[in-house]
Amino acid sequence: MTKGRPVVAVVDDDPRLLESLEDLLESAGYAARSFSSARSLLINGLSGLDVLITDIGMPGMDGFELCDLVKKVRPDLPVFLITGRHEIADADRAQGVSGCFRKPFDAKVMLAAIGNVLRKSKNGDEHES
Repeated sequence: MTKGRPVVAVVDDDPRLLESLEDLLESAGYAARSFSSARSLLINGLSGLDVLITDIGMPGMDGFELCDLVKKVRPDLPVFLITGRHEIADADRAQGVSGCFRKPFDAKVMLAAIGNVLRKSKNGDEHES
């Protein structure tokens, strides 16, 4: 569906992390779009995105709330959560996400996970039991 490079949106209130993830994604051949808050992502809209990576702990709307909202609007959009804290232990809230990464995360592992969900959605193999 995507023309050209897959678009990966990153939402995090840490500008250094946004910058390093943007560099990582661009170097791996993705078109990266960075947002410093859930609100700024939502104002820009979710259409045209192929993958969403969001921090969990952010002021205003947190990553879990953003994820819940995204699932209502774009249930097909793969979402990855990243955190520097231990919110991942809250497994009930993390249902329906494609993966969770604790900072500092392994760049290769994250890129492999993004590649996997993009291949799955391209093949229409969305339904996992």
